[in-house]
Amino acid sequence: MVKNKPKLSEYLGHQTKRHSLIKFLGLVAIVIFYLVLMSVKLGTGNGILVTALTWSFFIFCTPIADAGFVLAFPTRMLTGIRMMYTQLFSFVLAFGLNLYAYFRVPSIYDTTAILDLFHHILSQPYPYWGIIALSLVGTLFSIYFGDEMVDVSSHKQRTKYHRHFNKFQIIIFIFIISITITLYNFLLKKLGMTIPL
Repeated sequence: MVKNKPKLSEYLGHQTKRHSLIKFLGLVAIVIFYLVLMSVKLGTGNGILVTALTWSFFIFCTPIADAGFVLAFPTRMLTGIRMMYTQLFSFVLAFGLNLYAYFRVPSIYDTTAILDLFHHILSQPYPYWGIIALSLVGTLFSIYFGDEMVDVSSHKQRTKYHRHFNKFQIIIFIFIISITITLYNFLLKKLGMTIPL
């Protein structure tokens, strides 16, 4: 469960660890910018909730572990706990957050286009929860690769990534088709039209 935690000098000197650190810093900058933007637009309380729900959208509806990486990477860096476990915690946290918002403050999903789309996905288990299932599998692959990046010092040493990348690409391809169909259906619904799914 716990891997030796790399030293800070390794995050600056090793190619893969430096890549992970830069990615983390970029993601944190985006989250902070979005939080400030939403807080100015909606007030601090709603801004925090909208930012957290948007984070949960990316946890559940994208097959890449970037949203979970915001929690998983610093946890791995500071404690050595594998990012896979932190990602599972992120799923539980995002689920609880949406359980609260969906039943206690459902109007919050109307504040942004992303949350409106997310509400559309959450409200229709068939067929849209397939996107969530597909995203979770892709996310687990992605974080599996992310753990490996912290374990090695160069991209050539990433044997798990090279062995499983084709499977990950298939998941991404199916996800792109699924989310495209969902977006079209969502837009048509907004225009008052429907397609049979």
